[in-house]
Amino acid sequence: MSQLVQTPPVPVLSDRAALAVADELARDFAAGAVRRDAERILPVAELDRLSASGLLAITVPAAHGGAEVSVPTVAEVFRLLSAADPNIGQIPQSHFVYVNQLRHQGRTDQQARLFAEVLAGRRFGNAQSEAGTRHAREFRTTLHPGGDGRWLLRGRKFYATGALLADWIPVVAHLGVDGPLHVAWVAREAPGVEVIDDWDGLGQRTTASGSVVLSDAAVTDDWITPYSATFEGPQTYGAFAQLLHAAIDAGIARAAVTEAAVFVRTKSRPHPDAGVERAADDPLVVRAFGEVELAVRAAEALLEAAARSIEAADANLTAGTAAAASLAVAAARAATARAALEASNRLFEVAGTRSAAAGLGLDRHWRNARTHTLHDAAAWKVQHLGRWAIDGTTPPNHGQL
Repeated sequence: MSQLVQTPPVPVLSDRAALAVADELARDFAAGAVRRDAERILPVAELDRLSASGLLAITVPAAHGGAEVSVPTVAEVFRLLSAADPNIGQIPQSHFVYVNQLRHQGRTDQQARLFAEVLAGRRFGNAQSEAGTRHAREFRTTLHPGGDGRWLLRGRKFYATGALLADWIPVVAHLGVDGPLHVAWVAREAPGVEVIDDWDGLGQRTTASGSVVLSDAAVTDDWITPYSATFEGPQTYGAFAQLLHAAIDAGIARAAVTEAAVFVRTKSRPHPDAGVERAADDPLVVRAFGEVELAVRAAEALLEAAARSIEAADANLTAGTAAAASLAVAAARAATARAALEASNRLFEVAGTRSAAAGLGLDRHWRNARTHTLHDAAAWKVQHLGRWAIDGTTPPNHGQL
């Protein structure tokens, strides 16, 4: 394991400051989003600015020197960044999830070491999902006893968003062949760790969500935290992870509406039958915008409500409050997915033929929405909501709700 390197800490941002910084960075990041998507330019400089700003440290507990901002603030930071460029929104999603995992399952000494890394501006990636397994919650990666108090990490991960541009990669693996799942924290440049930039999605093209190959990477007990134990009782770990995904989709939806409105005001021609001078005054265009705006506003409201539900559950964690948070997030996740797809598709309907020009990059909104909303099936969110509505059946206790 590589040695920790001391660097000056990043700013500790209050809720209000975090939102202001996110808004400022989002304005800058939006300027290059079309080019980055078209040429698949990874947002390396943008991620470095994000780290230096202190935004990636906003959930570090106050007891460890962090700001510990509210859950609604975190969701809004993600929404703002994702409206500018959802690739930049998605890359640190795993970072925040594993900061949260450390809060729930890390020992005090582990928290002290790794939270200090976050406060120094370093990033966590992820190596969780695996190809070829029966479903998304099955894993084959293992930690084998290596002697001398070491474990040897073996396996291959895919869809490892954030790993390529991370300093640390949390790896979900079985402790032993059939043991419980744990998280092994390995340095990005450690021997036996290879990160491959083989992501070729039609959308979210610059998230670098490639593969991680682990070939007997050595890990000691000090760098291993429990994972399965997270779900042995009531938890909001899964709801928090899903909330951030919902915020990304909400950002995509809002960006599609905003960019479509600019196009209609400045570049679209009205339909001759409308009898108006501007496309923006065409009653069919206005109605379509109203319908999409309604869907996006509803999704944004559900996102905020879900964030507050998680915060309420964290303050009084019971099976009931955890279930309420999961259901609130399920509603937000389903609504934001639908809104992102509807807004990014209908923007062409309202903007007209000229909007299909490839150089404009308006198609990136639909490609990003279509790709990111596949991350977790919205239909299952609706299924769990339906079971609750009919019979009061509580949702399952796992990391995808």
